[in-house]
Amino acid sequence: MLLARALRAAAALRPPPRHPPRRLLSSSSPRALLPPPGAVPPLARSLWQLGGGGGWRTALLRPRRGSAGGVSCGCGGLHTEGDKAFAQFLTDEIKEEKKIQKHKSLPKVSGGWELEVHGTEARLVRKIAGEKITVTFNINNSIPPSAEDETQEEQKPDEQEPDLTSTPNFVVEVIKDDTKQTLVLDCHYPEDEVGHEGEEESDIFTIREVSFQPTGESDWKDTNYTLNTDSLDWALYDHLMDFLADRGVDNTFADELIELSTALEHQEYIKFLEDLKSFVKCQ
Repeated sequence: MLLARALRAAAALRPPPRHPPRRLLSSSSPRALLPPPGAVPPLARSLWQLGGGGGWRTALLRPRRGSAGGVSCGCGGLHTEGDKAFAQFLTDEIKEEKKIQKHKSLPKVSGGWELEVHGTEARLVRKIAGEKITVTFNINNSIPPSAEDETQEEQKPDEQEPDLTSTPNFVVEVIKDDTKQTLVLDCHYPEDEVGHEGEEESDIFTIREVSFQPTGESDWKDTNYTLNTDSLDWALYDHLMDFLADRGVDNTFADELIELSTALEHQEYIKFLEDLKSFVKCQ
């Protein structure tokens, strides 16, 4: 014990070096990967941009004296001043997101569709005349990034930022009674077809791939033939689109699916912020 005290006293009396060694920031350092201020698009819902730019984040990441070992509750976890500021920011952000939330409950899709939601995945089911039609989509990564870039260039300083719109890919499955095969159509929203009102009516979604899969099996087989519509005859493609429209999957349905997906995405985003706040506060 006395030897340890002597060593600490000697270290305290040692003069500091004139040129302290500098640690070079490598490209793999997390701080080196932080984007420069102003590099984030205005619609990007990242904590970097929502916090008012790089200054807030730099201040949040800056170490504070005495914060390294501070514990404010009985959980035994680390609680810093940065965590406190982070939690307060999330509290304010959650309030703002709830203010602009259009749908407190998920909107319904007309046409007798029943909705099933499992986290970020949703399924619409409809039964007609011996057939079962299901439409499945996932809201993860469903907001087109190109819309953010265009808005940044076209938006005027006094204009209000447009609402974010979720346009997910969706899969249509058509199952006929007493059959062992399911017709599967993989559909998506082309970016140049969404949000153009007043123009000549056209399909706002397209069929990308068509295949048959075994009915009742959750895992589809890659060995089954898949038809890509890029090189498909237009007459056959038009018949496929009419086939879907006859079963309720048309432009009206596609518009309502966008509204449903956007509401679900916003709902899950708010829930994520609430979970993040609880995690930071260790609740």
